[in-house]
Amino acid sequence: MTWQDDAGRDLVRSFGERMAMFVRGEGSHLWDAEGRRYLDFLAGIAVDSLGHAHPVFVSALASQAATLAHVSNYFATPPQLELAARLKRLAGTGDTGRVYFGNSGAEANEAAFKLARLHGGAERPRILALKDAFHGRTMGTLALTGKPWMQEPFLPMTPGVEFIDSTVEALEAALDDRVAALFVEPVKGEAGVIDLPEGYLAAARELTSRHGALLVIDEIQTGAGRTGEWFAFQHAGITPDAITVAKGIGGGFPIGALITFGHASDLFYPGTHGSTFGGNALGTAVAGAVLGEIERADLVRNAAERGEQLRAAILGIDSDLVTGVRGRGLLLGVALSHPVAKAVVAAAQEHGLVINAPNDETLRLVPALTIGDVEIDEFIDLLTASLRTVQDALLLDTPTEAHA
Repeated sequence: MTWQDDAGRDLVRSFGERMAMFVRGEGSHLWDAEGRRYLDFLAGIAVDSLGHAHPVFVSALASQAATLAHVSNYFATPPQLELAARLKRLAGTGDTGRVYFGNSGAEANEAAFKLARLHGGAERPRILALKDAFHGRTMGTLALTGKPWMQEPFLPMTPGVEFIDSTVEALEAALDDRVAALFVEPVKGEAGVIDLPEGYLAAARELTSRHGALLVIDEIQTGAGRTGEWFAFQHAGITPDAITVAKGIGGGFPIGALITFGHASDLFYPGTHGSTFGGNALGTAVAGAVLGEIERADLVRNAAERGEQLRAAILGIDSDLVTGVRGRGLLLGVALSHPVAKAVVAAAQEHGLVINAPNDETLRLVPALTIGDVEIDEFIDLLTASLRTVQDALLLDTPTEAHA
């Protein structure tokens, strides 16, 4: 029996076949069960902000586990309050901001969905979201996710959500005084790292304010410094009504949060939402330490600078397959000229590189925020070799995954 046999027998099939068995990580590298080393430019899908086994992460986890892990939300703990204050400061909520803690991005978006309902009441039954957006796989967040193929097996969805094109014109046409909230991703990661049009968030802020709707920004993949600002909405110089965060704020520990601004901070009242494990001492201590290290090491600036360095290096690769690079900071999508992204991912793994393909024509890169020259040089060598493998297969018309 192999580990693949064990996984096929014991794990649910919703994730498909596992691609490798990793047993150890350090920095931006992983090792599989056979001892082979890989460069990790996926980082748990934008989760491992500090890379693997970072001393700050390990120390915070061990120290808090030895002190106090969990007491429920009937009580407060110092790490919980410290993290809430830190998130408010980094997001710029001012004194009126509040934080709700959950355990994942989907839970954060579930909370935001309920926030929108509380704001809308019977007078505002409409919620707007963008086509091809991704906000989660729970029944509530799936209703916000503009991917019909994901929704189809689980219909009917929670009612009231309408999907619009990602244009200012579509937003102007859809928004009225019966809209409770607009949900947007600043960069649509699961759609292929697609940027919103220039000026979209500013227009969304003006239009939602005019009509009394909440502007909710999903920062689950873009937050924690990944795009070169603490949160991607800050590039636009606006103030939303709420943001959702997860992934990178915990650096590998499962935690999510809803951060509210202004009026939205007063919508929840006792009994309207909750989570047994949300905001426990262990999770908030680790997240606080991770965010503290991102601040101390100036990794937000590193994400901005290394992102530009990485973009230029990718565009310099001599390959007919690469047609462009989308995204911001260290959330980048490499656009391909042929629908061979899955074949490139497979070839990359053979060469010792971990990346992924959100669609057939895009490679997604979300490495640790700690990367530097050494990691970028290694990445370019490995990606170049992977692209060459697939391009050679295409030219030779050899049956491979490239034609799947």
